Amino acid sequence: MVQYLSVSLFPALMIIAGAGDALTLRIPNWLNQAIFLAFFPLAWVTGMPLEVFALHFLACVILFVIGFLLFSINIFGGGDAKLLAAAGIWFGPSQVGPFLALTVIAGGALALVVVIWSRISMSLEIHRSPFSGEVAQLRPKIPYGYAFAIGAILAFPNTWWMASHG
Repeated sequence: MVQYLSVSLFPALMIIAGAGDALTLRIPNWLNQAIFLAFFPLAWVTGMPLEVFALHFLACVILFVIGFLLFSINIFGGGDAKLLAAAGIWFGPSQVGPFLALTVIAGGALALVVVIWSRISMSLEIHRSPFSGEVAQLRPKIPYGYAFAIGAILAFPNTWWMASHG
């Protein structure tokens, strides 16, 4: 049961975070906390070595700093920054690179789709609106949590969690 939980809880929580962000453009604090806190008991009961645990925690701290910096320059929302760190603890330094690379690819594809869709929608609105200049300056919001979920799910099979059970 613990083995199943250790390889399924994180992906399930990331799916919830991604879907929620895609629908509401918000990632609730309780969900980020659940993703982060679930790591600790599962690391303990699955026998994660202390050195590996420390490296996972270090990856989380580094991603929190990066997320905070991206939040401070208005690239991410606060929930996105917290989700980045919460997910990072599950990957550790050996898999954080693939997680980030896959997240960037998913985020780029998502941004492209959102921008194209927004431009089409704005174009239709501009032709019907007396406020065409204001509508043209609108900036679409991109649910990065969705990209984090995709990147996490694609990178997760190569993590310590899967290797320790395989």
